[in-house]
Amino acid sequence: MSIANVADNKPLLFWLLQLWGWSAWAITTYLGVVIWSEPPGSYPFYLLLIALLGMLLTLLMRQLYLYTWSSSLSLRATLVLIVSYAAAVAWVFLRSLIFPELYPDDAAKMEAEAVAKGHSQLMVLFELSLKAVGVMLVWSAVYFGIKYYLLAQEGKQRYLAAIGRAHQAQLKMLRYQLNPHFLFNTLNAISTLILDHDNRTADDMVTKLSRFLRYSLESDPMKEVSVADEVASLKLYLDIEKVRFGERLSLAFEVAKGVEQAQLPSMLLQPLVENAIKYAISESIHGGCIRVTACAAGTQLQLQVIDDGPGLQPDKCRGATSTGVGIANIKGRLSELYGDQQSLELQENETHGLTVTIRLPLIYGETQPT
Repeated sequence: MSIANVADNKPLLFWLLQLWGWSAWAITTYLGVVIWSEPPGSYPFYLLLIALLGMLLTLLMRQLYLYTWSSSLSLRATLVLIVSYAAAVAWVFLRSLIFPELYPDDAAKMEAEAVAKGHSQLMVLFELSLKAVGVMLVWSAVYFGIKYYLLAQEGKQRYLAAIGRAHQAQLKMLRYQLNPHFLFNTLNAISTLILDHDNRTADDMVTKLSRFLRYSLESDPMKEVSVADEVASLKLYLDIEKVRFGERLSLAFEVAKGVEQAQLPSMLLQPLVENAIKYAISESIHGGCIRVTACAAGTQLQLQVIDDGPGLQPDKCRGATSTGVGIANIKGRLSELYGDQQSLELQENETHGLTVTIRLPLIYGETQPT
């Protein structure tokens, strides 16, 4: 098994570090005893037993740390001190019970030396606990250090995964934009306008197509954009589609005051609008309406794409076969970018149609709402 595989397997990594750490403690303790005295031949067994007891106590410490992980930093720091000292006292107490049973002569000799120095047994245990608490504090520091390091690595991996998904979204969207069918329909609509001597509308369509393609090619999928910019790009796209569908396609944009500069991933709503056109507008003789809304919902930005089509059909899965990035990819991007602070829901309307609702953290750009 490679080092990378071990690092990804957190339970295995924890146990390997536990075994390595306590083995190192036992070895260094044994070497220290050997330098100053001649320990009994079975002393390594005693150290192994004590190390196992220390490991069990640190397992209890770990559970307490995990249980209070979401607490404030000051509370966790206080807990580390209290728990480390309590574990050290328990560890020393167990050692005081085991050592006389294994080495009664040595225990009696050590007790006599303590009495000669005027130290009570309780004072001796207190002094030993101060040494033991250092071991427990070191274990706690290493545990939190590795824990925070792994969390930082997870955040980095999530960021890299989000970048990868954004690249994938851009590539798939470019494939759609350069799709001959899409370009053919758009150019055919422009050609028809020219033949009908509606040059002004044709020129307007060429301008919209140029602006839309330029925006798609120049937009950086790694950066967030404002709601206003995302809506502007959607309008360019929908204006082109409106030439194809004419009066069959009705559009409505409702952006609540104050969220125009709220940030969202670029090209997030276009696949949802594309799906709405494919499943709600193109398959209906009379067409339909697509409504895009944006508003604040507490500390979250709520985005909705609403259509009045047939809704969720059992034999079709919106987004699965679409030429856009698809709903599954949008969910992946949101999850990688915002973790548990986001959601995407599909809900059929009471009458007919489908509502896709996205919620993500409400974050503003440079221009704050007034």
